[in-house]
Amino acid sequence: MRVIIGMDPHKRSATIDIIDATGRVLTGGRYATDTAGYNEILSAGRQFTEGVWAVEGCNGIGRQLAHRLVRDGETVIDVPAKLSAQVRVFATGNGRKTDPVDAHSVALAALHAPNLRRVEADPELIALGMLADRRDELGRARTETLCRLHRLLLELIPGGAKTFLSARQARDLIATITPQDAAARIRRRLVTELIEDLETIDSKTMAADKEVRALVTERGSTLMDLHGIGPSSAARLSADTGDIGRFATRDRFASWNGTAPLDASSGDQQRHRLSRAGNRKINRALHIMAIVQLRNRTAGRLYYDGRKAGGKTSMEALRALKQRLSNVVYARMLADQRRRELAGPGGQSGTTSDSSATGSNPHTDPSDKPHPGPEIQANPTPTPKS
Repeated sequence: MRVIIGMDPHKRSATIDIIDATGRVLTGGRYATDTAGYNEILSAGRQFTEGVWAVEGCNGIGRQLAHRLVRDGETVIDVPAKLSAQVRVFATGNGRKTDPVDAHSVALAALHAPNLRRVEADPELIALGMLADRRDELGRARTETLCRLHRLLLELIPGGAKTFLSARQARDLIATITPQDAAARIRRRLVTELIEDLETIDSKTMAADKEVRALVTERGSTLMDLHGIGPSSAARLSADTGDIGRFATRDRFASWNGTAPLDASSGDQQRHRLSRAGNRKINRALHIMAIVQLRNRTAGRLYYDGRKAGGKTSMEALRALKQRLSNVVYARMLADQRRRELAGPGGQSGTTSDSSATGSNPHTDPSDKPHPGPEIQANPTPTPKS
């Protein structure tokens, strides 16, 4: 019997709901996520042949259970939380949440959406994802520390310090200050401590970038050759995208990362609006890439200026540039993957002779097409049809 095993995961427990191809509930239950509980979950699912595991939030709280299942040879698909929430409302008639209802909604969502992403536990991609997350955390920590530093310097120095302040510049600045009272002495000491924190964060950031760069290069990715993509963005693109071949076209990739505009036409009025859907981390990497290209005399800057000259507003031209860059990244990742496949296990994919500018792919022309349809995978997940 082919079944769907819907799972609502938590830190220390997971609730499953097993349904058949018609949506009929077969069994279910709540289990712990420790070794004994996981074995019970696995046994409950394996009593049915051709079972497909549908786990909610495989990039979040459900990641560790999804990867354990994949390593044990199970087929696992990722069900977005928003999709299961919509199914829950339509299935129950209200928005009430319980673990069994959530697990059932996850199973129904997987049953009626056969093109959901199949989870792959690639150790290299998992490592890149963890390092990309760590790099983001260091970036946020640096911003928070710098904000605290600026607040204290504003109380010590009239007008404060300049916006873009390095740890060395802050240390040179604080050396010129002689505190006159107890409050000033405390502020100066706190500033010194924050400078030390900033130096520690900068050191860890440099080490993280070095490690990420080595892993990205070792994997054979040439994303860092593109203008505006650094080690962190390359790691994020590789880890979150996984198999680029699961996107049949560049438009589907743009739809997934949120750079494809949404059709908002009505009657005779034809227009498109910004999409706030899709993978926001990938969208952010493409946004950073666009901003970096706009700051330099690149093909991206020329393209942006051309769109503005054609009547686009600054924001519309930026959105068009981001979609064009999405197309370039898609072509580059597809070429990298093909080189890895040709090189075989343990082979080195080499580099590319393409330009690092926006027009590195001569056939990458701008597209203002509306949001593409549902994503189609190159290797569809073997979920049962209703």
